[in-house]
Amino acid sequence: MEILNQFASVECGCGKKHSVSVDDIIVEKGAILRIPEVVSRYGAKRVFVLADVNTYAAAGARVCEILDSAGIAYSRFVFPDEHLEPDDKAIDTATDGYDPDCDLILGVGSGVINDIGKILADRNDKPYIIFGTAPSMDGYASATSSMAIAGLKVSMNSKCASVIMADTDILRNAPKRLLQAGLGDMLAKYVAVCEWRIASVVVGEYYCPRIAELILSALKKCVDNAEGLLRREEDAVIAVFEGLVIGGIAMSMAGCSRPASGVEHYYSHVWDMRGLAFGTPIDLHGIQCAIGTRLAIEKYEQIKTVTPDRESALDHAARFDFQEWSEKLRSFIGGGAEAMIALEAKEHKYDTALHAKRLEVIIENWDKILELISTLPSKAEIDRILDVIEAPKDVSEIGIDPSILPMTFAATKDIRDKYVLSRLFWDLGVQD
Repeated sequence: MEILNQFASVECGCGKKHSVSVDDIIVEKGAILRIPEVVSRYGAKRVFVLADVNTYAAAGARVCEILDSAGIAYSRFVFPDEHLEPDDKAIDTATDGYDPDCDLILGVGSGVINDIGKILADRNDKPYIIFGTAPSMDGYASATSSMAIAGLKVSMNSKCASVIMADTDILRNAPKRLLQAGLGDMLAKYVAVCEWRIASVVVGEYYCPRIAELILSALKKCVDNAEGLLRREEDAVIAVFEGLVIGGIAMSMAGCSRPASGVEHYYSHVWDMRGLAFGTPIDLHGIQCAIGTRLAIEKYEQIKTVTPDRESALDHAARFDFQEWSEKLRSFIGGGAEAMIALEAKEHKYDTALHAKRLEVIIENWDKILELISTLPSKAEIDRILDVIEAPKDVSEIGIDPSILPMTFAATKDIRDKYVLSRLFWDLGVQD
């Protein structure tokens, strides 16, 4: 992909010299046959093949046959789980199954397998190759892994893949739900980029227009080809897979998750943590992010009707009781709330003096903020795209009780130290 040369070692107007950790991206028909060639680049004598029962059936068995034919030794570990959870138990299981004689790790799968493979590669200091089996999430090119640790959804430092591979024949045969999830994760970029821009105005956060444009261009290509996705047209499937890869690369170049995730992802994180704590329904990350995107855009449309009221906002902040709020979080999130509550000791987002300063910036730049919000697509447009790919639009369709949505939105402001829509609502004193 041209992106590997487009930004590497170039001084950007944003003040950073962007770099890309990925050595190569191979997305083509018959790419699976190139695995021995790619493995040989790294001088590997023995490959550790990591898969789950689904991805092994989709491509893992064929990968092993190809390694056998090429005379390349390997060990393999296949999770037996039909629905593998991205948690500390899965990490421990893979660690126990790892063969220390291997000098390269080859993940065969998508989200969870890729996240675990990156962690194993980092802990064992081995090169990592991911052979993607579905265009379902944007973590292929990132150096972090999204895992549930002690009930909290966290981004763990891991190792970025040296090579990302995908065979279009295999991608096209991915389950429908994974295709929907991939485009759903791409739709989240509308909100992510908008919030990145707003954060640069309100709290002076670093922002790179070139990276933002890179993401939005990839997103446009996905949306333009959306009607061909369920027909499994090659252009549509490649557009989504490459868009997701670009999302990971953009995060790496920016040094943060801003280009690819915002409050819409935090909706998903909250639902994930509630699932871990209380056994409530959880769906695929991209499916949840698509619904979160729709909800976020609905909230953005609401905020366009707001006129900032300084006295009301200051009064709201002064009356806010953090201890009372902490108890609500514990009740709503479960054990994962403790880490969210602890973040406030470093963030001080509820400090009244800091709030007052942010509020003045918001009031002074309100027209600019509204202008940025106006770049978002309408809720109707998001609905149209989700209808095209037959994806769920409402939480009730994935088993989540709609009555928890107000509390879900309020909780999103405590997930990470990131200025997102729910924090803007709180700063304006209109969250309730």
